[in-house]
Amino acid sequence: MSLSRRSFPLIRPLLHAFDAETAHRLTITALKLAPAAQAQAFAPELAASLFGLSFAHPLGLAAGFDKNGEVPDAMLAEGLSFVEVGTVTPLPQQGNPRPRLFRLSEDQAVINRMGFNNEGHDALRRRLEARRARGGIVGVNIGANKDAADRIGDYVKGLEAFRDLASYLTVNISSPNTPGLRNLQSKAELETLLGRLNEARARKATPPLLVKIAPDLAEADLDDIAQVFLTEKVDGVIVSNTTITRPHLRSTHARETGGLSGRPLFDLATYMLAQLYLRLEGRIPLIGVGGIDSAEAAFAKIAAGAHLLQLYSALVFEGPVLVTRIVDGLTAKCRASGFSNIGQAVGRTARDYQKRPGI
Repeated sequence: MSLSRRSFPLIRPLLHAFDAETAHRLTITALKLAPAAQAQAFAPELAASLFGLSFAHPLGLAAGFDKNGEVPDAMLAEGLSFVEVGTVTPLPQQGNPRPRLFRLSEDQAVINRMGFNNEGHDALRRRLEARRARGGIVGVNIGANKDAADRIGDYVKGLEAFRDLASYLTVNISSPNTPGLRNLQSKAELETLLGRLNEARARKATPPLLVKIAPDLAEADLDDIAQVFLTEKVDGVIVSNTTITRPHLRSTHARETGGLSGRPLFDLATYMLAQLYLRLEGRIPLIGVGGIDSAEAAFAKIAAGAHLLQLYSALVFEGPVLVTRIVDGLTAKCRASGFSNIGQAVGRTARDYQKRPGI
């Protein structure tokens, strides 16, 4: 058991006394100081092999927690099967002005308008090169600088910068906090983006390529995107990023601009996950993200169509012990359902998601 897992219930009140961004920085610092944990064993029923990678279980860490690749090994030591670092852009950038990260404790939610603040490709490359021998699945989430003249070119730079270091690459075109970025989800722009990325992939070996989409897409847009994913070379899709919609929220921060994540996102993100699973007919693996805060929520994502899972916001409120609870809970649910492997549950309830959740 690592230092952070033991201590989180004690230090949570102190962390939450700080503004959300300061608390996050303190968390990263504490994880850097945590001693190495012993390797853990997981139930074989949870193992999965997807896009050439072997996952001990479905649960990983979403991008945004470790933007600069400072603590991937500490988070793997908490029992996560994989970690995604970033979003990283070619050049360092400050992001949007503070305050830009808000805890909505009453809603078990977070709103952020960070704006791809990060230290850039060079800094992340140095850290990933330093940990290369440690192994573990560490993906890199790539983005474009806010003032880039050629945004698609920035994604190509990201692919080329991390093709030899990342377990997989995620193309983040769904953040609501960089003006105009979500336009890359339109059919024509997405075809151009993936076309240029696949041209670069054809020149030299590249890890699996995933795309992260928004939960706010219209049904017609989702039809178009699914078509593009089936015709272009995409190894996986992450569903979904944060939402700009606002379901009923109780917190005084409810009206802050930015992307909403956490428990209130669960219904919309899971609906979009199921809809994309049906459109892709299970031909491309999906990673379900948004509102996972229990084994029940995790299993529901899998049944809706997720082959893998990611969480982040729930860790703000529950701490790293949540990882163990979810993994143990998934093992119990898998066995109670009579499945020899959790993959047998994927997509079983996808057709039940007929109505888009209201906002």
